Amino acid sequence: MLALLLLIILVGCDQLTKEAAHQLLALQPPDSWFHDTIRLQYAENTGGFLSLGGGFSEGLRILLFQVFPALCLLVLTIVLFVQPMPLATVVAWSLVLSGGLGNLVDRIMNDGRVINFMNIGIGSLRTGIFNVADVCITVGVALLLVEAVWPRQVSAMLDLHR
Repeated sequence: MLALLLLIILVGCDQLTKEAAHQLLALQPPDSWFHDTIRLQYAENTGGFLSLGGGFSEGLRILLFQVFPALCLLVLTIVLFVQPMPLATVVAWSLVLSGGLGNLVDRIMNDGRVINFMNIGIGSLRTGIFNVADVCITVGVALLLVEAVWPRQVSAMLDLHR
């Protein structure tokens, strides 16, 4: 039930923020806050992470960024809803699944493009432009890594807060 709730909330939040970015940031100069630490800047990405693969042929991009991820997300969905797993693992994989679904929906609805709009950094040291789905994936993978390295500590922490 938690996985389904997270999916609905996070994919919904991702899609709402992308629509807001499209309506408010497209065709506008970047909007900078906190001495340019946070920058809102509209971008459409036809590639993967940091636009890698954006120059591939359309057919290859569809295969790599829509078909393959859709199959992976289908497998992840089945495993997540069928296989018993610890709460931290459910949350982590739900985040990864939510982010993947959010970006896949974008690619399907936007002719293979994903809307990105956030950028953080200090001076010339900056991240790539990303979105809420990317944050979900990153946090989910980070949680999986933390759980893999310190499984007892994560489990004990969750038991304390029940």
